[in-house]
Amino acid sequence: MIWTIVITVLATILVAVLAMNFATPEKKLERKIEHRYGVSDPQFRREMGVLLGPAILPGNRITDLENGDEIFPAMLQAIGSAQKTVTFETYIYWSGDIGKKFAAAFIDRARNGVKVNLTIDWAGSVSMDADLLKAMTDAGVRVERYRPLHWYTLGRINNRTHRKLLVVDGRIAFTGGVGIGDPWQGHAQDPDHWRDMHFRIEGPVVGQVQSAFNDNWIKTTGQLLNGADYFPPLAPAGTMDAHMFISSPVGGSESMHLMYLMVIAAAEHSIDLSAAYFIPDDLITKALVAARHRGVKIRILMPGENTDSDAARVASKAGWGPLLLAGVEMYEYEPTMFHNKMLIVDHQMVSVGSTNFDLRSFQLNDEASLNVYDAGFANRMTEVFEQDLKPTKQYTYQQWKHRPWKEKFAERFLIPLKSQL
Repeated sequence: MIWTIVITVLATILVAVLAMNFATPEKKLERKIEHRYGVSDPQFRREMGVLLGPAILPGNRITDLENGDEIFPAMLQAIGSAQKTVTFETYIYWSGDIGKKFAAAFIDRARNGVKVNLTIDWAGSVSMDADLLKAMTDAGVRVERYRPLHWYTLGRINNRTHRKLLVVDGRIAFTGGVGIGDPWQGHAQDPDHWRDMHFRIEGPVVGQVQSAFNDNWIKTTGQLLNGADYFPPLAPAGTMDAHMFISSPVGGSESMHLMYLMVIAAAEHSIDLSAAYFIPDDLITKALVAARHRGVKIRILMPGENTDSDAARVASKAGWGPLLLAGVEMYEYEPTMFHNKMLIVDHQMVSVGSTNFDLRSFQLNDEASLNVYDAGFANRMTEVFEQDLKPTKQYTYQQWKHRPWKEKFAERFLIPLKSQL
């Protein structure tokens, strides 16, 4: 009898602890944001800077990098040029060829006296080669695993860092969607090599990227990385206005959700969205439908059958009906897994970074996004978006209405879990 009671109590505690992983923030947005001004209105920038946190800074240069063939050499070259500091945060760090190359670069710099600090998500690096990790730490690389599994962390095991940040000497930064794994190598030439983008950043906004890295470094180590080696004076490097902001379940969890809602509400002409995972909530859906009703052209580009998450794809399609009826154009990328994360609005503003267009990114993950306010950059990203549209199939309302019964059946089980996908 006593053992039955003990087992029941322990099971109840375990269920309660695991249920904490499904919890959403206590306070959340509940009403659609109304259209009050456009993206080009100075009021839009004022409120984006105030409500999202960091101020919008002038004088930046943002360079897009397409797929692993451009991304990894640029990142490795920057690491190799480091003279004082390297800070790096990622969700995915898998065993494989590219993981070894990055480890070798970190080791080389550490052996040459550079302070190398890495934050690697525990869940995203479970398959990381232990020998590789040991080689880095033996060389003086400081590697911190974000929220490793312990009995006392079960209540937040579902809250991961999904940020992708690299800062070299406090002067050059990178962010985007790429993890350290072999599927990101190449040029999206086949289903084994993913389509993705990353961005090289120069100028004053690099300081905000470094600050974003410090956020989880402090949570993990209790240590602040500061001083001129990490935050040097930054002269203008270009003409783009930008700011980097972060979100986390323990602080600012609504930042990403708020950003998307504000941007959609401000759109007057066009919204182009590249989304590796597209699972919007009711507020986002209503905002997109309202934008269509005021004449905004909306194009959404997502993975097709080549996806790393069939469950996310099925859960996504369940909510497409109202969007398709409103005239939102939805496209599925065919050649390989489409992992881009980019929002372009009115050819004036672009948002890039680690954030997916889903509830996990809005509520559970630690994320970082870079907003760029520059017509030239927006036009360049529109060109990239339209190139990605070429190998796609448009998905229609009739297809959605007559989707297979197996999908509709699966939706019943997946929709309650959509924040976890």
